Amino acid sequence: MDIQLHNSKETLNVADGLFGVEYNEPLIHQVVTAYLAGGRAGTAKQKTKGEVRGGGKKPWKQKGTGQARAGSIRSPLWRGGGKTHAAVPRDHSQKVNRKMYRGALRSIFAELHRQGHLVIADAFTVEAIKTKSLIEKLKDVGGNDILIITENIDKNLALSARNLHRVDVMDVASINPVALLSFAKVLVTAPAVKKLEAWLS
Repeated sequence: MDIQLHNSKETLNVADGLFGVEYNEPLIHQVVTAYLAGGRAGTAKQKTKGEVRGGGKKPWKQKGTGQARAGSIRSPLWRGGGKTHAAVPRDHSQKVNRKMYRGALRSIFAELHRQGHLVIADAFTVEAIKTKSLIEKLKDVGGNDILIITENIDKNLALSARNLHRVDVMDVASINPVALLSFAKVLVTAPAVKKLEAWLS
């Protein structure tokens, strides 16, 4: 399929397998959920009654004191005691195989293209590290809520965008489903599209 380049009469030929697949919402949901779950630290830790130091001796005899019976000063009912249902370190990651992950990315790109939220430009750079220059270039694209994907990291572009709230820059190797769905528009350079085609098709 041929895709019109932004502000150009030229077109870019892209394999149908990249921007021509059907939208698969269940697959995208599964991959996004797994991606977010993989970002959870899972390092929360609390001590149970058996892990808290001390409390080995019964504080007072069972009967005759007039107090409620107690077997340990480290009971969860006591201050300084263990936690009843203590949090333990755990792995929140979910398994998603490579074919599913790539299929979800293809589906997202195809839907962005169908809805007109995908902009493909021959190139997108700024001459110097200057946020104002980038803002002017983004006006030409028609949005200040945009993800810019380049073939490789462009230092000038990345540093110019870092102070803009809803603008992000990443290379092809760094893209993920959450980033693609978090912005109103996605701008991809032609060399990045070819790299995506080789990776996802």
